[in-house]
Amino acid sequence: MQNRRKFIQTAFRGTLLTGVSLLGGFLIFRPVKGQFCGLDFNCERCDKSQSCSLPEAAHFRQTVWQLDPSKCIQCGRCATECVMTLSAVKCTHVYAMCGYCDLCGGYLKPDTKTISTAAENQLCPTNAIKRKFIEEPFFEYEIVEALCIGCGKCVKGCSAFGNGSLQLQVRHDRCVNCNQCSIARNCPAGAFSRVPASQPYLLKGIEQDSSSKPAKS
Repeated sequence: MQNRRKFIQTAFRGTLLTGVSLLGGFLIFRPVKGQFCGLDFNCERCDKSQSCSLPEAAHFRQTVWQLDPSKCIQCGRCATECVMTLSAVKCTHVYAMCGYCDLCGGYLKPDTKTISTAAENQLCPTNAIKRKFIEEPFFEYEIVEALCIGCGKCVKGCSAFGNGSLQLQVRHDRCVNCNQCSIARNCPAGAFSRVPASQPYLLKGIEQDSSSKPAKS
């Protein structure tokens, strides 16, 4: 009788241990939600989203990352957090809003005593803004994207002392559209979001249609 009891106890323990092992294996190796696919459709964090055939992943591929200028605080992280070198975020000049000011807060340092194109008077650390005389008292400002690092210093100056025609935007001829944007992850203002690829730019002060994009310098 005792041997039978021991046999039953041993069999029960074996079954229990097998169940615990199976449960542990499932918990360890089960798919993470949104990854290969746990049906949470968190495509931003999924390594397979670019090749996935699910309609949710297709929707993800039809969107791109963009920066909302109305939320941007010009913290400087667009210049340092992007996986691209240089950053895919560039200053864009919305000419329709520009006042063509002689004393431009986005071009000249705040404490500048002489209005000129001398490097020591310029706010941009990489000389990415070119100033051109139009007629008294108007000047045109052009962004050289190859030099722009997306630091936002000119944008901050233009917003503080001008009408905000200088704005930061993700340029999609450079952006690789990461599943999880490293700038978005570190943006303190939450200014990044995914927008339809058919309308990839979020410029303040102008109407956009499906083909609109910033003027390339």
